[in-house]
Amino acid sequence: MSFLSMFRNPTTLGLLNITTLLGIGGSTYLLRSHMIELSEDHEAKMDELEGTLRGHIGLIEESLDRLEGKGTEADRGKKMNEYYGKRGRDEKAKK
Repeated sequence: MSFLSMFRNPTTLGLLNITTLLGIGGSTYLLRSHMIELSEDHEAKMDELEGTLRGHIGLIEESLDRLEGKGTEADRGKKMNEYYGKRGRDEKAKK
């Protein structure tokens, strides 16, 4: 009976409420910081993947131009550097 009477005491209920709120606030803070870290890691991986794909697409287009006989070697190299040497983030920052 004394255990149940403890919960009828307003002071005990207030302490439980404060403890609950602190627990929820701490959990929210930890989860938010973890999600921010994961999103930054994901963004870095996607930037790396984008750079890799741009390089591969550039090599494919350069090979296609060479097979079709379009332009000179200097033109193809310039085109590849111009279109595929940049990162997507650099292009977005200019806009």
